[in-house]
Amino acid sequence: MKWSAGFRFFIVGVLALLMFIPLFFVGSIIDSRSDYSRSTVNSIESEWGGAQTINGPQLVIPVEGPVKRNEQREIVDPETNRVRTEVYEVTEQGRKNSIFVYPETFDVTLNTTSEERRRGIFNVPVYRADMDMAFAFEIPTGSLRLEEGEVILWDQAYLKLSVSSNRALRGKAELLVDGKPVPLEPLARSNNSSGGIVANIGDPRQLNDFSLALGFNGANRLLIAPVGRTNQIAMTSDWPHPSFTGAFLPDGSEISETGFSANWTIPHLARSLPQVSRSNYASTAQSEAFGVRYFQPNDFYQKAYRAARYGILFIALTFLTVLLIEGRTGKPTHPVQYILIGLAQSIFVLLMVSFAEQIGFGLAYGLASAATIGLLTMFGFVALRLGNRTYVLSGMLIVLYSVLYLILRSADYALLAGATLSFVALAGTMFATRNEDWYGPPKTGESGGWFGRKSKPAKVVETTQKEN
Repeated sequence: MKWSAGFRFFIVGVLALLMFIPLFFVGSIIDSRSDYSRSTVNSIESEWGGAQTINGPQLVIPVEGPVKRNEQREIVDPETNRVRTEVYEVTEQGRKNSIFVYPETFDVTLNTTSEERRRGIFNVPVYRADMDMAFAFEIPTGSLRLEEGEVILWDQAYLKLSVSSNRALRGKAELLVDGKPVPLEPLARSNNSSGGIVANIGDPRQLNDFSLALGFNGANRLLIAPVGRTNQIAMTSDWPHPSFTGAFLPDGSEISETGFSANWTIPHLARSLPQVSRSNYASTAQSEAFGVRYFQPNDFYQKAYRAARYGILFIALTFLTVLLIEGRTGKPTHPVQYILIGLAQSIFVLLMVSFAEQIGFGLAYGLASAATIGLLTMFGFVALRLGNRTYVLSGMLIVLYSVLYLILRSADYALLAGATLSFVALAGTMFATRNEDWYGPPKTGESGGWFGRKSKPAKVVETTQKEN
């Protein structure tokens, strides 16, 4: 039975929609591989040091004073011999809220060098960082507000610098105070604090210049909090794909294939952080950190997922091409053959991902697309018997996969390219079918109609009986 062109278009459209099913499963496989990759990357990053946030330095000056506390005492009533509990308020000397002081000037130079760590088939970019800090404190002794009986323990003052993880601290760690080295100790980590280092510096009122050199590892991102009244931060790296992030963007930056450099100047009015306080504003300072994320542009899992999203468009365009170029007088393409074409284009995405995990995206895309185009071209020539029209199918597939490559390479122009391709394909179809008789040639006893063919009314034949 030979179907009309309109009915065949309808059937092919339904078959194209059915291709959402294999594309859905392909997308699920890609998500699974992406999750496996992400867990591997997170594991390596954590072992290397992880994302680093430098928060500090902060000068902490302990304060001692009268502290009230409640004390329970058991008292025996001499008349009844009963024991009762009474609560007494006791005042004694103890630690009060410390004085927290941030630097007046804070100059930082950061230099990072990147390298790759490999586990299985996955490569993870990590970095080594060298940080040099120069800072100075101004102790406003006359404006410190103390309660009655409070005493500042100047000789017990210490310097604190917070980092995301002490495991990342490698290489040099040297603190100089007025040119003299001061020993550093690891900061004890509690439930509400991160890691870091601490140094007992004694009475800070006679100390002027502080400098700290620190080497550490990290991955994914590097942030620093602007804790000074005036902040000058300069960062250089050999990583060519920086993504500046955090509370402040750099004042200026230079990015090239060999790395990047950036600098920030943050005045004290730009961040909500008091220089001297009886409360610890470390969490506020960390929320205003800024820096760089070591961005991997458009990795192949993202590309593969987007290829699966665009897959239905490319399958539909291939179906449409086959429908338009197949022989009109010969045997039309069977629905099963359309399904085979759609499955081949769905498997293309899996081929691309499996190859990309081994040899990279560019070469993997070339191999997977060449295999798919070759298979469909051979199928069109041998199974569909398109003859010379096979060249049209092959050319269309080359154009489609070339456009898809451009879409995947540039996420910014993906929507523009996809929308333009869809519009051009629709316009071409409308032009190619401008003279199409969608209902097909009328059958005997039928006439055309919007909702289908209608049977012609039977011709009434009037006969006249002759009277004998």
